[in-house]
Amino acid sequence: MRRPLPFFFAAAVGGAALAYYMDPRNGRRRRHLVRDKTTSLARHGAKRGRRLVRHATSDLSGVAQRVANRRAPHDEGELDDATLVDRVESIVFRSHDIPKGQININAEKGVVFLRGEVDRPELLEELESRVLKVRGVRGVENKLHLQKT
Repeated sequence: MRRPLPFFFAAAVGGAALAYYMDPRNGRRRRHLVRDKTTSLARHGAKRGRRLVRHATSDLSGVAQRVANRRAPHDEGELDDATLVDRVESIVFRSHDIPKGQININAEKGVVFLRGEVDRPELLEELESRVLKVRGVRGVENKLHLQKT
């Protein structure tokens, strides 16, 4: 046996909506409101969709560029000594606890010379290991010493 209740319920809701939107006094305003909200929703949805597609394509092109650049060998050739010193200084002095004014960095043919004085003994080896990690450095001459020695 079939239940007629859902059909009657749907018919009642449809009739109420029809009466609501076909009302002679406020029906026209209600219809126009629904039309305006629907077009606004469609416009904003399309704009959001375009933005999402643009974001996804830019992310995908960025990933493709990273993969392509990862495969290509980084052949920078020989760095001049001034560029190497700048690169080493940017790596070494990145940390704020390194005394920048007390350390002098020079380079000759890829060999970096560290001169000056440091506060803590652990900085002697730490600075040398940081300099060795910089691409283009062939060797390190560590002439650093502790203060008052």
